[in-house]
Amino acid sequence: MEPWVSYITLGVADLAKASYFYEECLGLPRLKSPPAVTFFTLGQTRLALWSRTSLAADAELAAEGSGFPGFALAHNVRTAAEVDALLQRVASYGAKVTKPAQATDWGGYASYFTDLDGFLWEIVYNPKFPHAAP
Repeated sequence: MEPWVSYITLGVADLAKASYFYEECLGLPRLKSPPAVTFFTLGQTRLALWSRTSLAADAELAAEGSGFPGFALAHNVRTAAEVDALLQRVASYGAKVTKPAQATDWGGYASYFTDLDGFLWEIVYNPKFPHAAP
């Protein structure tokens, strides 16, 4: 397997609401998409939003299930202030902040939220991340 992820596909309950959240709240660039799925660009990776039941059926799995999925998506920002601003923004669009922003033991600043479908996101300022402000 080559070392990259081509697509991240999230199974969502309401495609229109989820698409609006990712496009309008998070500001992800939306790509031309067929009616049943919404594609966004994440640099070299694509994010796909598809109905949870359709994704489960395609994988031949049951769509039911809840709780912690065992993974988180992470987004690094350039400053601690950007962490706070993004958390306020996602909360205003209906996301749930699960861990308030706070200093980390490794010198960063981080928080977690779940999107409208419960997918866990970490928002983090890491002063050693390549795009961090000087």
